[in-house]
Amino acid sequence: MSQRIRGILSPVVTPFNADLSPDPKRFVEHCKWLISQNAGLAIFGTNSEANSLSVNERKFLLESLLLANVDPAKMMPGTGCCSVTDTVELTRHAVAAGCAGVLMLPPFFYKNVPEDGLFRFYSEVVQRVASKDLRIYLYHIPPVSQTPITAGLIERLLKEYPDTIAGIKDSSGEWSNTEMLLKNFQPAGFDVFCGSDPFLLQTMRAGGAGCITATGNVNPAMIYDLYLNWQSADADARQTRVTQIRRTFEMIPLIASMKSVIGWKRKDPQWAEVRPPLVKAPKDKFEQLCAKLDEIGYQMPL
Repeated sequence: MSQRIRGILSPVVTPFNADLSPDPKRFVEHCKWLISQNAGLAIFGTNSEANSLSVNERKFLLESLLLANVDPAKMMPGTGCCSVTDTVELTRHAVAAGCAGVLMLPPFFYKNVPEDGLFRFYSEVVQRVASKDLRIYLYHIPPVSQTPITAGLIERLLKEYPDTIAGIKDSSGEWSNTEMLLKNFQPAGFDVFCGSDPFLLQTMRAGGAGCITATGNVNPAMIYDLYLNWQSADADARQTRVTQIRRTFEMIPLIASMKSVIGWKRKDPQWAEVRPPLVKAPKDKFEQLCAKLDEIGYQMPL
């Protein structure tokens, strides 16, 4: 736990069987492929359909990775739930497994809660887990959660738990917010990850720790190459190419598009399955996506 995780992490998409149960075999295979492409594993993130998974299903999938000898030091599981007890259970499990950290949503069901309530939630988790090995990465995604993690909340948490609050994933979609976090908190050792690869080059130039990005599932090597070579003379061109692929995948809802493309490239259509309330990519839209990906020369080396 002494070595902070950095670089490119993928919120790993979760494969499902025909009965909608999680498929550990496909999950492990995909995670091993991501690691081979130099991506870390932010399992149970938004694009993992984590909030459609039970506590036991998340624990089962993490244990499947451990049984397959996947290095927990490359993992940052999502453990944030609306329930403090579920959050504590998942966080304890991740810490016991030796994961590099946990990515923690705020409790998001009740809206417009005061900062004191969010501080109390995170404080309860830290105190109940009670481990010197715990590293929490806050997950700021207000377009989805509608529960922002403010600068004031970060200041309070860092003051109270400086060895535990390790960083943040900023999925605000606003560069101005990421820039503020980098300026105000990164100098104190608080790691800032942008939440989308189109912001990666700006983040690295401002001293960021990397990127936790959906399209790390389908374009990890190219994104990692940009992370490594952000100081190169052609870094802007590399960023343009990364952004082009991201925007193409966004032609249809991102989870459905990525899972369908993984199924296409692996000749395994079961990969396209999603859990309700999400729906699969419509056939005509998916065909348009594939045609566009072929047109721009997208590849997914397996």
